[in-house]
Amino acid sequence: MSEKLQKVLARTGLGSRREIEEWIDAGRIVVNGKVAKLGDRVTEADQVVVDKKRIEIVATDLVPPRVLIYHKPEGQICTQDDPEGRETVFTHLPNVRSGRWVMVGRLDINTSGLLLFTTDGEFANHLMHPSRQVEREYAVRVFGQVSPETLLNLKAGVKLEDGMAKFDHIVDAGGEGSNHWYHVILKEGRNREVRRLWESQGVKVSRLIRVRFANIALPRALHIGRWDELSLEQVNSLRESVGMAAHETEKPVLRHQVARRRNITAKPVAAKKRMPKRPVKRK
Repeated sequence: MSEKLQKVLARTGLGSRREIEEWIDAGRIVVNGKVAKLGDRVTEADQVVVDKKRIEIVATDLVPPRVLIYHKPEGQICTQDDPEGRETVFTHLPNVRSGRWVMVGRLDINTSGLLLFTTDGEFANHLMHPSRQVEREYAVRVFGQVSPETLLNLKAGVKLEDGMAKFDHIVDAGGEGSNHWYHVILKEGRNREVRRLWESQGVKVSRLIRVRFANIALPRALHIGRWDELSLEQVNSLRESVGMAAHETEKPVLRHQVARRRNITAKPVAAKKRMPKRPVKRK
């Protein structure tokens, strides 16, 4: 069956649907010898060329996407290239034979923790789209006392400069002295939203770690600055959580497994910082 051109190319990891639609408008894509236009549909039998490079179109049920978990350290930025020459999160990722790694959301330079990358732009779009209401969980260390009224405000909703925002759940995770840990859950990915919510109540965030995205938790054994690759079972579980079909087959990935072993056994980029204990799951 045919599918929209931008959807098929997004699945190859070339870019997001929106990016590819811009490429189509700019005349950068040719299908069967003709310049493509928005609305064109293709199958694996069609010849698709992007910027004079032939792109192999494979049926969606034959090649499951790859998905990486990356443990981002503080100080790295979430972009492909930085004009200031700072280290980016893409620096430590393995190479892909075709397409590219698509980042699922982002974390600011001072936030560490879980980042997901996939070779499937369509999959990434599903994970990031606000309509999917995907949970993001963060461990937050705050300085000073937090009143019960403050927690009620954060759960009821606070008006920020870009609209209303709130935490769906807040769990006290303990702490010592003036520093206290909380685990918070929200279903949006707006810029610096977690920090801005706390700051709206006059509370300073001294450390922020993303510990879960959807049903994927940050593995405790994964060192800062290292990545791990999800199994097909984990990928399918994640796909189903955002309304996408599971894959029944898996391509041989021996070269990926070798790279994974080399990455996992390598020393961490920086000394592993103490992580807060996870709170007991809410009933």
